[in-house]
Amino acid sequence: MAALMWISHSERPLKVVELCHALAVEIGSPNLNIYDVPSIGTLLACCQGLVAVDREASTVRLIHFTLQEYLRAHPELFGTVHSTMAGTCLSYLNSQQVRALATSPSPDLQGTPFLEYSSVYWGIHAKRDVSDCVKLLASELFDDYDNHISTKTLLKAQKGLSYAIDSDTPRLFSGLHCASFFGIVELMAGLIEVEGCDINQRDCVNDTPLVWAARNGHDEIVEMLLKRGDIGPDEPGNCGRTPLWNAARNGHEGVMKMLLERDEVSPDRQDNDGRTPLWFAALNGHEGAIKRLLRRGEVNPDKPGSDSRTPLWCAARNGHVGVVKILLERGEVQPDRPNTDDHTPLYCAALNGHDEVVKILLERSEVNPDKPNNEGRTPFRAAAGNGHEGVVKILLERDDINLEMLDNEGRTPFRAAAANGHEGVIKILLERNGVNPDKPDNEGRTAFRVAAGNGHEGVVKILLERNEVNPGKPDNRGRTPFRVAAANGHEGVVKILLERNEVNPDKPDNEGRTAFGVAAANGHEGVVRILLERGDINPEMLDNEGRTPFRAAAANGHAGVVKILLERSEVNPDKPDNKGRTAFRVAAANGHEGVVRILLERDDVNPDKPDNNGRTPLRCASSNGHAAVVEILLGREGRRRPQ
Repeated sequence: MAALMWISHSERPLKVVELCHALAVEIGSPNLNIYDVPSIGTLLACCQGLVAVDREASTVRLIHFTLQEYLRAHPELFGTVHSTMAGTCLSYLNSQQVRALATSPSPDLQGTPFLEYSSVYWGIHAKRDVSDCVKLLASELFDDYDNHISTKTLLKAQKGLSYAIDSDTPRLFSGLHCASFFGIVELMAGLIEVEGCDINQRDCVNDTPLVWAARNGHDEIVEMLLKRGDIGPDEPGNCGRTPLWNAARNGHEGVMKMLLERDEVSPDRQDNDGRTPLWFAALNGHEGAIKRLLRRGEVNPDKPGSDSRTPLWCAARNGHVGVVKILLERGEVQPDRPNTDDHTPLYCAALNGHDEVVKILLERSEVNPDKPNNEGRTPFRAAAGNGHEGVVKILLERDDINLEMLDNEGRTPFRAAAANGHEGVIKILLERNGVNPDKPDNEGRTAFRVAAGNGHEGVVKILLERNEVNPGKPDNRGRTPFRVAAANGHEGVVKILLERNEVNPDKPDNEGRTAFGVAAANGHEGVVRILLERGDINPEMLDNEGRTPFRAAAANGHAGVVKILLERSEVNPDKPDNKGRTAFRVAAANGHEGVVRILLERDDVNPDKPDNNGRTPLRCASSNGHAAVVEILLGREGRRRPQ
């Protein structure tokens, strides 16, 4: 029953070892008895087939989700579930074994696998049911909470606060902060009545108890603290963020209502990055929080953060339709105001595929639907490049959209869509008369060239049906679509293009490297085999530096390709390049032991052959620190070690 209680009511799936240790805890005992920890076999046997172990995640779960739902709905089966679970966690944290753990950067936690769960979740269970036993155990924990390992564990689990747990600084996270963090009213009430209690005390991340309560939406704690005359309701904490800022960020309207009733609370106060409570509420889509803030006349709904992003910009980027509508009703909000990168709200909405936001913004006359950013990319280009067909169709209904507008690198929206494999967008644009599907960018790369290079077979097939698309057109460096597809190992594209008579599979680029040469150099065995089946491929074609495909494969340590090529009679495995460097010489120099061993078995390879500068393979391997290759070469039969 204890196992079923933990599995059904834990805050996250428990690992096997965590559950076994939890079951061994005796509430209130100062020691953990390792001999009381049951084995997983015992645990499974006791649960009569109702429990299973997820081998991949090493967690324990109930055999069926309906059982989980039933046990969740009937906590009375286990008595006082949450106070029992809280008491177990607190007893674990109060044990001598846990208290003895150091708070160093890397403490040894092997013997305390239940520490993380106990530290992070005890308060959640306690908030639901605080018994007298739990109060006593919590008070015991708080006696020296600043120096307890669980404070570090708790803070480390909070996103964005890991920097604040440096072991060289005091923890400075008191029981008051902890009770406020979890929102445990009964504990908080007792702590603030203690003589000398400083309710404005700052912890290791510079936050007060009020900040923690506001951040986590604990209305009762906030109300309790605000009744104190010595509270600072607008005191900023970590990164200059006030209690109101934290509440607005997380959409805690109850907390916001109480704070906004205080005259000393500034509703438009910026944090260290210039972001107001309304800014973050807009970012996270909290419509109610925004409406509450806008009731205060001193709130500027268009105030940007330090990066020039306005609340509307943030809402549009994240697709918060309701927030966008609320903000656009305000006359002072500029709907086309860009950030420092010249990304407008419309651009961001289009980039992320938020159709409804795009429609709303396009209704505003002040919005320029074709405004480029600093990189020359328009909203249409952003939508096409990311494959957002809905936004593309919406923008195509406009007469003021330039379908062929080039960005700073000369890339059209069509080329951007092809590069990312967005077949739907490609089909939509090909229906438009004003789109040139074969227009190259500044480097001469066409839509077909980048689609082939990225392995987008669907786009390749679509474009091959177009008469105006040249499938053999090279870029400015002489690299054809076929060559880049082979270089990147895209076997499917290679096979498709080989079926076309107008494609020359052995055409070299400006550096003299063919598709076969780059496939071999990059170790793409599948492409190498496909091309070797052709009669029009020269496996010995030299590039401009006199390097053969075999030498390129050896230089990069591609033993598989080396073996394939050695089966070909026309391949000379010892042919030097223009600088006299053979395949064996470069393999040894680069430390490729596998290739070195393969070539040493060949009678037609000279392992001592120097390059034009007189450097032998042994010398190069030694100079580059490849000890294993040196040992292989020195160990050859008949070779004398140097004196």
